Amino acid sequence: MASEPQTSDGLTPTQLSFFHQNGYLIIPRALPPTTVSRLLSETHKLLSDFDLTTHPLTRFRTGGSSGHDHVGDDYFLSSGDKIRFFFEEDAFDDSGNLIKPKDKAINKIGHYLHGLNPAFASLLATSRDDERGWVEDLKARPAAVARDLGFKDPRCLQSMVICKQPEIGGAVPPHQDSTFLYTNPPSAVGFWYALEDATLENGCLSFLPGSHLWAPIEKRLVRKEGAKEGTEMVDNDGPRFPSGEQYGEDKKPEEVKGREEEAYVPGEVKAGDLVLIHGNILHRSERNLSQKGRIIYTFHVIEGEQGREYDERNWLQPPQEGFTRLYA
Repeated sequence: MASEPQTSDGLTPTQLSFFHQNGYLIIPRALPPTTVSRLLSETHKLLSDFDLTTHPLTRFRTGGSSGHDHVGDDYFLSSGDKIRFFFEEDAFDDSGNLIKPKDKAINKIGHYLHGLNPAFASLLATSRDDERGWVEDLKARPAAVARDLGFKDPRCLQSMVICKQPEIGGAVPPHQDSTFLYTNPPSAVGFWYALEDATLENGCLSFLPGSHLWAPIEKRLVRKEGAKEGTEMVDNDGPRFPSGEQYGEDKKPEEVKGREEEAYVPGEVKAGDLVLIHGNILHRSERNLSQKGRIIYTFHVIEGEQGREYDERNWLQPPQEGFTRLYA
């Protein structure tokens, strides 16, 4: 994408056009270096301080391409208003013994960092008087970006640090974020901040450009009906695209049909860069077998305007006070 000066807190016309056309957008140097350092320091403190002796050793599993074996115990399902720690599967041996230091064994920390941790909450501040703390020189502020994307009442949810640990960082198969955070109609957008460089070597994201326009949300990850624990993939019987004539399975270009695998493009980024991710775009990341970690911070925004349904079957349910409003 051609370079264009960031002249406001939101998106430039060129950036907005690129996002609508491709379904993702990389915004260089969105976080100032001081903020990157602060969030990295906070991440390392969280990894160092959590108590291993009382932890259920829950491992984060994507469930593969089918989602059949996705993580779903109570520790995971009740984490929407907490800060909890989820292990990499390969941090354990075949007997279930932890074989990595705890700070090198965690897959992710989630899912309420934006509500409970001041360092991460500060990214959502909307003014210098905001009690969460104003980040100077922050580009593409979330509330301003949400306005540019047409959100009426954006709500923040599912904030997490993803570590992609050296040597054992697991692969994430092609997926769409609205599969996991479904609204009727779909509305999710991911904000993905690199706190360390993300490269082909250590498992950066890859995207299938334009797939948000033609790839429907066919499945949804939901809580197992009538069970305290467990998740399952079910057919989506609701809208499969956001509202708009630009969406539809008939929008798939002929040149992509049958060659989806080779059409993915890598999204290598530097520490401080922001990646915006449309809820319908197909994206993935490979294993990290290198010696370099890949720590990122991410959260999602959904439309919360009156009449927009957030399904009670979704794995992540709102805290008592509701999902966090972005607009003051």
